[in-house]
Amino acid sequence: MPTAASAPTWAPQEPGVQQICYLLSEYQKPGTNQSQILAQLEECKNIPDFNNYLAFILSQGNSLPVEVRQSAGLLLKNNLKKQYPALPEDYRQYVKLSLLHCIRNPSKPLRQTVGTSIAVIVSLGTLKTWPELITACVQSLEGSDLNALEGSLDALYKICEDVPKQLDEEVAGLPDLPSKVLIPRLLHLFSSLHIEAKCLAIGVANLLAGANPETLAPSLDSYVAGLFASAHDSHSGVRKAVCAGLVQMLQLQPERLAPHMEQIIEYMLESTQDGDEGVALESCEFWTAFCEAQVEPGVLRPFLGRLVPVLLKNMVYDEYDEEVQDAEAAEDADHVDDTDQEIKPFINRSAAHGEEEGEEDADEVSRWNMRKCSAAGLDVLSTVFQEELLPIVTPIVQQRLQEEDWRARESAILALGAIAEGCVMGLIPYLPQLVSMLLPRLEDPRPLVRSISCWALSRYAQWIVERCSDPQQDMNAAHIQLDEVLQGLLRHVLDSNKHVQEAACSALATLEEQFIPDLLIPRLRPILETLAKACATYGRKNLRILYDAISTLAEMAGKELADPSLLRIYMPPLVAKWQSLGDTDRDLLPLLECFTGITSAVGHAFEEFAKPMFDRCISIVTHQLAARAAAAAGQPVDPEPERDFIICSLDVIAGMAEGLGSSIESLVDQSHLRELLPQCCQDPSPDVRQSAFALVGDLSRVCAPHLHPVLKQLLALAIQNMEARCIDPHNMSACNNACWSLGELAIQCSPEQLQPFAAPIVERLVPILAAPMSQMPRSIVENSAITLGRVAWICPEGIAPHLGHFVGPWCAALRHIRDDVEKGHAFLGLCRLLRLNPQGALPSFAMLCEAFTSWRRFLDNGLHNEMAQVMQLYKQSLAAANQWDAATGSLPQLVRERLHQSFAV
Repeated sequence: MPTAASAPTWAPQEPGVQQICYLLSEYQKPGTNQSQILAQLEECKNIPDFNNYLAFILSQGNSLPVEVRQSAGLLLKNNLKKQYPALPEDYRQYVKLSLLHCIRNPSKPLRQTVGTSIAVIVSLGTLKTWPELITACVQSLEGSDLNALEGSLDALYKICEDVPKQLDEEVAGLPDLPSKVLIPRLLHLFSSLHIEAKCLAIGVANLLAGANPETLAPSLDSYVAGLFASAHDSHSGVRKAVCAGLVQMLQLQPERLAPHMEQIIEYMLESTQDGDEGVALESCEFWTAFCEAQVEPGVLRPFLGRLVPVLLKNMVYDEYDEEVQDAEAAEDADHVDDTDQEIKPFINRSAAHGEEEGEEDADEVSRWNMRKCSAAGLDVLSTVFQEELLPIVTPIVQQRLQEEDWRARESAILALGAIAEGCVMGLIPYLPQLVSMLLPRLEDPRPLVRSISCWALSRYAQWIVERCSDPQQDMNAAHIQLDEVLQGLLRHVLDSNKHVQEAACSALATLEEQFIPDLLIPRLRPILETLAKACATYGRKNLRILYDAISTLAEMAGKELADPSLLRIYMPPLVAKWQSLGDTDRDLLPLLECFTGITSAVGHAFEEFAKPMFDRCISIVTHQLAARAAAAAGQPVDPEPERDFIICSLDVIAGMAEGLGSSIESLVDQSHLRELLPQCCQDPSPDVRQSAFALVGDLSRVCAPHLHPVLKQLLALAIQNMEARCIDPHNMSACNNACWSLGELAIQCSPEQLQPFAAPIVERLVPILAAPMSQMPRSIVENSAITLGRVAWICPEGIAPHLGHFVGPWCAALRHIRDDVEKGHAFLGLCRLLRLNPQGALPSFAMLCEAFTSWRRFLDNGLHNEMAQVMQLYKQSLAAANQWDAATGSLPQLVRERLHQSFAV
């Protein structure tokens, strides 16, 4: 292994080594007070060279048990995540050299621990200053030391998993990019006789190819040939890596596989039935990838008769599947609460203004397996081949539905749900009977049959609801069947088994999304009564799904939920839950998210609950900000502050602002929310800033005078969030909301208040409007166009002279915005600038005309008259110079017609 030009002079003190080894050794012993030992190890972090000691024990502790050395390495890895950038350079150098020394250790657990630590250091952006690492790896890949080879490949694999792009950046002292230096050596190892090295080499090459296909381009033929050559390797790990590589190639460059597609399909069909579950699972991903890669489907058609039965076979639960055991053991779900391990981390779903919310994964599963992968494959195959699959699927499903083995019946229902989207046209004549067949399955004694039946019914929810409004259907029968489905789901929302509860509640939320008001309103009471009962009995995990069902109901029913008799059904159990949870209990987060949806839906009906909820949200934000400040200052904080509490609390207040309108003024006036907002708007977390700026915009609409004491701060912070360095995917939603809030604040300002900020705002917005469409989300482009117009409406004088620099892309953005009040404000601003500087828009006159004619319905006569006057002034001016016909002659016919119809020009 290479050494640094000047080796570090640090050396451990023997007593220090002995003390740390003693603690690590004691920790391994059964019956010891592990929390006390962890506390002592935590205190050791205050020793400046503690990480050096850990590195020494890991790499030099040859006489120590492997478990002790591995513990030292794991502790080192955790420390490096937080401490590495602050370590003195000579300490960092010592740690790096120690890791490179240990990468060849005969112990595989130690090598793997070293690889993890190396990946942590590289993830901090240090590869550029660590050329010795790549040099060492290259020597190992070319050398005969199998331990060094395996250790280096393990480290490279972990680097490629975490930060593959770093291998595509120049490193001083290397003849080429690290990836290009490594790839030929990795491809050579595809034929290695050392199985572990071969598996890892293929895995690293796969990761590099996925991260940057261009890097592999010069060697792509060799890479594909290497995968083909290893396809029938006797070792399952190699075959698994080959399948992963081929699936990835199909996703990234399907045209390179096209000449061999029939052979690949045959191979993947064989591999999907491999006795090794890892190989079978990896190859099963191929069918989804094939359909999504938009490859000519005809090549797969001859294989469907063999493929579909294989997928259906794989969809049957294994006899000893953990999910089966868990479901069978959960019949008394209301007596056993969920553990933290059973509950997925809460993910806030706030969307930036103008953005669509991302869909949640409805299948909350603990482990991706053959059953789920095969069902996903059948699902996507059905969207490509549609009713062509029915002659293959239907006989197998019909046979299985009659079998005594509940696993067979369950897989048949799973298949019916999987093909719901793709095969619906072929199923339409039989859907009433299909739904009638599924309804009794809700009462099956086996919990997983009940739960899959709930899910399968939800897959046909759109059709079940639409049938009730279709005059070509028997609408009376359709209403009866809808009620049967709804009643069946509500019954099992209260099922004794928590797995069935989960499935029924999720299915109910899906059904709610399909309802139209006329169908939903008469059914609100039984739905709410059931959800209220469930609120009192559900465990922690299913409560999250219950809250989601209530939020969905609020979204679909809106003001109907404000009915006092309905409020008395669903609010008391929710408030009881709210009161039972502490301010730092993470179970509070999904409940706060639920309240956000309710507050904006029911409006003033929420007033009786508003003050205690508002006050508590203010208290939560206050304490969380204080805890974050203390933690940032190095003070111990217990429990650790969590941004989600700030985000959810701000979102609830924003929901109140939307629902209560100006009635929220008294709450804002009696609080210190004004002082909290600037803190949140400059929080390090973009998610916090996203919610903070959303709240700023909402409050601007309903109680702007209460923001005046911090108006300058808020404007400055919003502008700061629009700086070019902030416009990236990580910060985009926060930037979007900052942009939107700027517009909302602007129209509440006097010209004197806004004037100092007008030019900086325009400077931030114009680059967004001028950027290629592929670089910017549509939402931030539209918000920028609206905000620019609002600022121009209030402060036109300083902006008008520069109109020619941005009017083209501005109009291009405005023409795609839907007709609403915000668009109206933008056009009022545009017209003010055009009156002050009509010449500025002449080079983009065609774009201006297209923007003007993008209006289908004017919401305000004043705006229409103003636009008409501006356009008539242009006609008079251009006609006087004999330029009107030339200016409009090249316009599309439809634009000319609309100019005449809307503006009489």
